[in-house]
Amino acid sequence: MAGHLLLEGGAEFGEGMREPDLRAIALAGGFDAPICILPTAAGPDHNHRRAGNNGVRWFKSLGATNVLSLDVLDRKSANDDSLAASVRTSRLIYLPGGLPRHLGETLANSACWSAAMEAHREGAVIAGSSAGAMVLCEHYYDPYEKKLLRGLNMIPNACVLPHHNNFGRNWAGQLRELLPGVFLLGIDEGTGMLNDTGSDWQVYGPGEVTVYSGTQVQRHARGAVFSF
Repeated sequence: MAGHLLLEGGAEFGEGMREPDLRAIALAGGFDAPICILPTAAGPDHNHRRAGNNGVRWFKSLGATNVLSLDVLDRKSANDDSLAASVRTSRLIYLPGGLPRHLGETLANSACWSAAMEAHREGAVIAGSSAGAMVLCEHYYDPYEKKLLRGLNMIPNACVLPHHNNFGRNWAGQLRELLPGVFLLGIDEGTGMLNDTGSDWQVYGPGEVTVYSGTQVQRHARGAVFSF
């Protein structure tokens, strides 16, 4: 049975994410389940070490016992067999924020991403925050180059607007024009949406998930179950 997906709006590894991350740990198999952090998106800024360490510290603070950060930072490391093997045996694979294009293009068609997909098909949870959530969809917007790019397509016909309560909502008008017929998922910081109820999604955390579909706008708060 395929695993679950967790999309978070940003401000990862902070108290707002306690609720969605604890749920992800439970779905991954509990506190002893192997968790890996892929700080790929933070590589170009040389923040990967800090991002990875923050992730390890955060999940351990929640009670997880088996957490590591893997230096999957570029195409060479993304195709490293030993790193891919570590991804393959993980039950929760977490992509923190950073530069979305670097993340998407580094992982696409790589050994590490193939390993993540294999793990997911066998029940692992794949989670992403901000840039990590963006690249999991069919489409993502690179705000640095102001371009629409094709993502890893785990969620077809969708595009994430992260940090929606901060600046992400400002992308909505433009992206509704550029992506007619595509669901735009505005996710607030400190908030996650998790497909743990069959084909539906549930909101975890203090913020909201805003779904843009054509001219319709629907807002879903903590505990809400929705589909798109």
